Amino acid sequence: MKILKAILPLLVSGQLITLLPAQDTDLKLVDWKPKSQLVVRETQILKPRFPVIDIHNHLGRLENTEEYLKQMDEAGVLQCVSLDARSANDFYKEHLEASERIAPGRFLVFFRPDFSKIDEPDFGIREAKRLEDAVRLGARGLKISKRLGLGARDKTGELLKVDDPRIDPIWAKCAELGIPVMIHVSDPKAFFTPIDEYNERYDELGTHPNWSFYGDEFPSKEEILAARNRVIARHPDTIFVGAHMGTLPEDLGRVAMWLEQYPNFYVDIDARISELGRQPYSARKFFIKYQDRVLFGTDTAPNAEAYRAYYRFLETDDEYFDPSGGHHLQGRWMIYGVHLPDDVLEKIYNKNALKILGMIKVPRD
Repeated sequence: MKILKAILPLLVSGQLITLLPAQDTDLKLVDWKPKSQLVVRETQILKPRFPVIDIHNHLGRLENTEEYLKQMDEAGVLQCVSLDARSANDFYKEHLEASERIAPGRFLVFFRPDFSKIDEPDFGIREAKRLEDAVRLGARGLKISKRLGLGARDKTGELLKVDDPRIDPIWAKCAELGIPVMIHVSDPKAFFTPIDEYNERYDELGTHPNWSFYGDEFPSKEEILAARNRVIARHPDTIFVGAHMGTLPEDLGRVAMWLEQYPNFYVDIDARISELGRQPYSARKFFIKYQDRVLFGTDTAPNAEAYRAYYRFLETDDEYFDPSGGHHLQGRWMIYGVHLPDDVLEKIYNKNALKILGMIKVPRD
């Protein structure tokens, strides 16, 4: 009775926890891996409903090309785009040769400009000519990485801006050749905010602190996106594919606005099902409304299980599942499937890619 009388006030005040034994060790947040107790359907999709064209991948490790092909065959992937055909040191020639030798027609290679030469006279014209030569050899697009705007610098030490006029001849050449530009500028919103208790990608940035672009030495995400949009507007005959859902999957309303504003702008879903799947209602509506402007991509070296994470997201209405197998851990949340209609699925899986890749005009010698 005396013990009960002593505990009762603590029960009322909510302080009983002070009487409970403490943990033997402190659990760090990075080590916390809770297992969900939900009982929900788990759908396994070994092959996609329709053949897949992976418009966004990195296959520059040429010694792995045969393994890439094996994984593609296992996962029902018809073609895979490599964005690693670097202009520097003529690597694009080596990449094209290896890809075609091992599996003709299965790998599509996108040329990547060498911005280290930005200060050379007539840089844009010279690099545009190299792009034309690459297309003649078999390249099927242009790749722009986030180094443009965040890493590449000119001789003054200033970061090279996305809309630098010295690059204009390259954008124009893409229109002339009828090839798309896969453009990845900036990064997730969380990468431009402090790595603190409010950052929703704290785990990811804790593992990769060099992925953070927060600070005065970098332009803001908004500045970079605005520069990209000026380029898209300045070159209306060039097809631009905004990697990672236009690099703003956290705000599909603005991505929709860009698609409405720029008829030459498309987006792909690579490495962003973690963002799209936590807003399944909005994502599904977006996919259906802009079904002619969305492409499939992964940004993950061909791996059958990684592909299947994407198929599950796109094809099922499964609830609360882990997306990290499709790329890597990006945030502490689960996702939901968007169970797209077949006609929309087929466009995202291959038809939209076939359309823009089919615009090419290979130059004659």
